[in-house]
Amino acid sequence: MSPPLILLCIASYFTFLLLIAWFTSRNASNAAYFLGNKASPWYAVAFGLIGDSLSGVTFISVPGQVAAAQFSYFQIVLGYVLGYVVIAQLLLPLYYRLNLTSIYSYLRERFGPLSQKTGSLFFLLSRTTGAAARLYLAANVIQFFVFDRWHIPFWVTVGSIIVLILVYTVKGGIRTLVWTDTFQSTFLLLGVVLSIAAIASELDLGITQMVGVIRRSEYGQIFFWDWHDRRYFWKQFFSGAFIAIVMTGLDQNMMQKNLSCRSLKDAQKNIYWFTVVMVFVNALFLSLGALLYHYAKLKGIEIPKETDRLFPMLALQHLGSFAAIVFIIGLTAATFSSADSVLTTLTTSFCIDILGIDQKVSMTEPEKTSLRHKVHLTFALVLLLVILGFKILNTDAVINAIFTLASYTYGPLLGLFAFGLFSRSRVTDRFVPIICLLSPVLCFALNAKSVEWLHGYKFGFELLILNGLLTYSGLWLIRKNQRELKS
Repeated sequence: MSPPLILLCIASYFTFLLLIAWFTSRNASNAAYFLGNKASPWYAVAFGLIGDSLSGVTFISVPGQVAAAQFSYFQIVLGYVLGYVVIAQLLLPLYYRLNLTSIYSYLRERFGPLSQKTGSLFFLLSRTTGAAARLYLAANVIQFFVFDRWHIPFWVTVGSIIVLILVYTVKGGIRTLVWTDTFQSTFLLLGVVLSIAAIASELDLGITQMVGVIRRSEYGQIFFWDWHDRRYFWKQFFSGAFIAIVMTGLDQNMMQKNLSCRSLKDAQKNIYWFTVVMVFVNALFLSLGALLYHYAKLKGIEIPKETDRLFPMLALQHLGSFAAIVFIIGLTAATFSSADSVLTTLTTSFCIDILGIDQKVSMTEPEKTSLRHKVHLTFALVLLLVILGFKILNTDAVINAIFTLASYTYGPLLGLFAFGLFSRSRVTDRFVPIICLLSPVLCFALNAKSVEWLHGYKFGFELLILNGLLTYSGLWLIRKNQRELKS
């Protein structure tokens, strides 16, 4: 597939995004930017969350990892279901009862202003580095297969992507993102479905035959029951549940659109339908991975050492123009949908939690809007600089470290919200940042020595649960006694 045709696909896709943004951002106020005037249809939010929860990394990595991990990832997906039920029944009622814009405002009401800022800063750190890493990996694919041929620098590629995102998010915010994410989720899902169809067509497989190939393949095992294995079912299931709770229910990026629904009932309906579609979409990604490896084996195609490049290599170089176009549009949808909402939610959290814009009654609406625009632009610049930093370091180890860092930073959020919900105690607010810093440090040390100290045990995603427990225990130690409460 020629680079000009790839660029034409991306340009056409972005034109539609601009049209949606133009219609939805007219006369957009701060209320529209932060919460869409509390008028977002639940079905649009539910479908749009698919693109928000899946990034360009998911689009190319989940199929690529099937050879090493088989279908074990689906055990985590089943855990997500439990986590989403907890979000719908426990967290959403709390957020709607308090009428929150930033979910970390709950920590201010429960513990104090330093707790709110601590929760927000952990979110800002995790989401900024995580979004930069995801965008870096997706942009690398486009750079490798398109722009390197024209000797266009990587910074131009990434800078262009971020500028395009700014164009349609800086004004409309959530009111725009609800509809652009719906559009992007549609093309992301089409990218997976049509890629499967392209492989089936190349191999002359019907639906029944295709299902049979996946079931008989060496990659199709879902459940693992050896407790020593990182893929042990209960380990991954409960890890998946807690990952869903913290990375959706305690994450401003995922919750802000949910809070823009008209009512709590609509928000809960949105989460339940999102859960159904999420399970289906992840099953498709895993099935696509099995078919990609089956196709490569039959055609005698060498599997790349970096398995993330398997899907783009086959789509762009072996499966024909239709598959190439489908892949580019799907990857573009995944890349934009995972990055655009991050700028909006980082801006929201910083303005509400750090700057306290909602409490500054002396500021006029135009002044608040001007400040919001400056923060939005600043985070776009920060995102660009972090991505370019990854490129300069030029090592996958750094990217893996960033994703590992994200798992550590969500642990304190889990502990803070759990203590707030399941304990009636107050805490000494000034000590909260110390507790939230110590917990990840202790987890890091324990993870490094787990084989030596725990008779060969290796931590997986359950380290997140331990992190939350340590934070909870630390908060219990700094709780106030009755005499302090009376004073």
